[in-house]
Amino acid sequence: MLRGALVREGRPVALGQKGLSLLQALLEAPTQVLSKTALMEAAWPDAVVEESNLSVQIAALRKLLGPQPDGSAWIATVPRTGYRFAGSVRVLDGAADGAPGQPASLYERPAIAVLPFANVSGDREQAYLADGITEDIITALTRFRWFRVIGRNSSFVYKDKPVDSKRVAHELGVRYVLEGSVRRSGRHIRVSTQLVDAASANQIWAERYEMEMTEAFAVQDAIAERVAGAIEPELLKTESLPAAARSSGNATARDLVRQGTWHFHHVGRQTHLSARKLFREACRLDPELAEAHLWLGRVSAGIVAYGWSDKPAQDIREGLDAALKAVRLDEKNPYSHYALAICSIYANAPEQAVLAAEKAIEISPSFALGHLVLGMGQLFRGSASEAIAPLEHGLMLNPYDPQNFVWFNVLALAYLFAGQANEALAAAIKARKIAPDWRPAHETLACCYVSLGHLPEARSCVEPMREMENPSGDALAPLRLRNPHWANEMAHLLKKAGWQQ
Repeated sequence: MLRGALVREGRPVALGQKGLSLLQALLEAPTQVLSKTALMEAAWPDAVVEESNLSVQIAALRKLLGPQPDGSAWIATVPRTGYRFAGSVRVLDGAADGAPGQPASLYERPAIAVLPFANVSGDREQAYLADGITEDIITALTRFRWFRVIGRNSSFVYKDKPVDSKRVAHELGVRYVLEGSVRRSGRHIRVSTQLVDAASANQIWAERYEMEMTEAFAVQDAIAERVAGAIEPELLKTESLPAAARSSGNATARDLVRQGTWHFHHVGRQTHLSARKLFREACRLDPELAEAHLWLGRVSAGIVAYGWSDKPAQDIREGLDAALKAVRLDEKNPYSHYALAICSIYANAPEQAVLAAEKAIEISPSFALGHLVLGMGQLFRGSASEAIAPLEHGLMLNPYDPQNFVWFNVLALAYLFAGQANEALAAAIKARKIAPDWRPAHETLACCYVSLGHLPEARSCVEPMREMENPSGDALAPLRLRNPHWANEMAHLLKKAGWQQ
């Protein structure tokens, strides 16, 4: 769609106003289920119409759009609920009409990258505090629905590197860059931050906060509100800042959470176990701190998924309990629902994972992890074709995450099981490129090569696997359990590649 019209290969397509309104509503909420009531309000805002009118318009849209490459419909019916757009959506800014020199990859909806705040305390041990404040601000900003926020790990690619705001804008596809620094001295903390317009490199807004450590945990709310005001002041007149979850004021518990997240993002067996210990202690010190519970859920899922658990059933149960408590404590935090979704995946409850992921996206449409875990849940419950769009969308929102090898691998499997071997191969190559020492990436890539008849390339993937450590767990165990036909297919393809279990 372009400026209120539908075009195909540069040529306008005849589409009535009602159909156009329905298509626009579906495209603005890709992968989300829109109720019939919501769609009828979009197309007939000032009229009472029969539901059959909606059915007729949807049928006409499907006929006009034709099938997707895999034969499925662009608009999927969700029984007794409504409809959703099942394809991938890419938003362009119409660069020809934009400001000179503006990156062509920018989105019409304002987008922002929060770069890692610099630790200027002179004490390397305080790096976790700067990282934690950065993550707090990203989390707070995801609650705003009218602009897109780049995911944490994509932003952290620039940690400890000299940064040019224009280059960051081109690479991440954003309009604004938020930079800052943190200095801690005893119980006092100073946070300096500035918002930069990437196109002009002009500073839009800057602020400095000086406070006691116990006050520092409210900083992200103030910064998020001011940044939102600088980006979209007119929207702020009609949209209020959602009430952020308030902590119980236990600074020690919050500090433990930040230390734990620092360990969590240094992905490894020992760092994950250290993070879990810190999150457990934070939960004990402050049972009402939602962040402690959601992080305990996330790290528990990671420990099980990566094969670092000696008692996976017990550990994922702990993660599920923690995630459910996080949702109860802060139901408006998309990360709480993400924690529930990812734990549900490894508790062999992909239906619950899909529901939790959809809730996370409802709260924050630009929340990349929500889209990614939605795709994972769809795949693990056996819906390969429905997994593709949310995975593609999540990777588009968060393109530079160092942990994207997991999501690219899941996307490759979704394409493979949906019968799109070429697309599967492209995703699998990206997964192995990011994590060349991760065995599942080699397995998936070998399967893709075999499915395309490229046996020499498949064997070249299998050979390094013999030298790699065999993890005690299987990240795809729930997928294989729920979908034995896919497990058998992968085993058959790997056997063709020369792999013997």
